[in-house]
Amino acid sequence: MPRPTAPHPLAPRKKPGQTRSAATVAAVLEAAARILETEGLEGYTTNAVARRAGISIGSLYQYFPSKEAITKALILRETATLLKDVEAIDVKARGRVGLERLIRVAVAYQLQRPALARILDQEERRLPLDEEVQHAGESLARTVQRCLDAPGLAAVARSPSTAGDLLAIVKGLVDAAGERGERDSTALIARVHRAVFGYLEYTP
Repeated sequence: MPRPTAPHPLAPRKKPGQTRSAATVAAVLEAAARILETEGLEGYTTNAVARRAGISIGSLYQYFPSKEAITKALILRETATLLKDVEAIDVKARGRVGLERLIRVAVAYQLQRPALARILDQEERRLPLDEEVQHAGESLARTVQRCLDAPGLAAVARSPSTAGDLLAIVKGLVDAAGERGERDSTALIARVHRAVFGYLEYTP
């Protein structure tokens, strides 16, 4: 018989099946988010999260084996919100409008809770995350490709790497703005817009 697959080290111990359990997990994640925003990684411990959530440490460990597992669940919670907005982008009419909307969504996500977004970006690079988190990047890449294939952009000269390049431009500029603590969304949107459409319009 094949050996059972070992659980991912950052997988939750159990998933909430009832309303009360779901509320407990939600309280843990929001407590973790607020600690990261106000105290950073230095004050981020399972004991601190449990106290902030108003539960015992034993109750916390029923769901999460470590603070890293909480971080992963928090990353998934935040990216789910981003993906919901991204997947709602309608690119059927004009691909350019779709890209503009994607830029606005990415900037809004970064600047809505900038301290939290900045730390989660760092932790996403550090932790051994699995395909659940990778799904977010794949979904973004598909949206960019749909924009490129839509009317208005379909005729623009591009290479197979164009969608990935555009996604890297958006992510790089937005993440860098978050690292610097920028809060001016209008200025950031304008800079990302210039970079994205400047790339598409460039002809060597």
